[in-house]
Amino acid sequence: MSSVKNVLRDNYNSMLLKDFLKNKIKDSGFSHVDISKMPIGTRVTLHVTRPGIVIGKKGSGIKELTDKLENKFGLKNPQISVVEIEKPELSPNVMCNRLAAHIERGIAFRRATMWTIQQIMDKGAMGVQITISGKLRGDRSSFEKHSSGILPCSGNHAESIVDEDIVHVQTPMGLVGIQIKIAKQENFKDEMKYIIDNEDKNNNIEEDEKPNTVNKDKHKLNDKLLSQSESNEKLQK
Repeated sequence: MSSVKNVLRDNYNSMLLKDFLKNKIKDSGFSHVDISKMPIGTRVTLHVTRPGIVIGKKGSGIKELTDKLENKFGLKNPQISVVEIEKPELSPNVMCNRLAAHIERGIAFRRATMWTIQQIMDKGAMGVQITISGKLRGDRSSFEKHSSGILPCSGNHAESIVDEDIVHVQTPMGLVGIQIKIAKQENFKDEMKYIIDNEDKNNNIEEDEKPNTVNKDKHKLNDKLLSQSESNEKLQK
């Protein structure tokens, strides 16, 4: 029971840490964080679009984050490293924050949604779906879905190639929720191609095994002929 409690506590602390980092380094284009425990301490890897904002002047930002993670969240000797994201348009966390910033500035949600979809698809995404819900046009709450490309909704592909994130933004009309799902082309594996490749491998293995079996049969025949000739010679003597 103690091990289960430890797992639940670690997951809860990691959730609080992610929420804290989303608000703390939002301007740096925060995407996600990787936490791994080591014998020396705790390694924290931050994936952002602008690492300079996180690091700060002469590492002042990193020092401040290290103190807060150690004192507030109880991480032992946290070692923070910052990694720049190569394609931020394919990160749902980053695009959710960008879309939320557009809506906060007063840009029409449909126009901001179309801009976001266009940016994501231009960077080579397989598909994207954006859902916005809340008080969009009046006192009555509603939701709208906008999509482009191919987006698997169920099965193994939905788990392996689709990433999603949810963000809430406060507007004069009320609270608005934004959900973005992105299907990445590089994670997609064609099932037909996989089956054909396996069949080719099996055929090659069978072809490699065939000459071996023929050679074995030839050796067996030669051995039989030698034994027969020896027996005939013995009988003649």
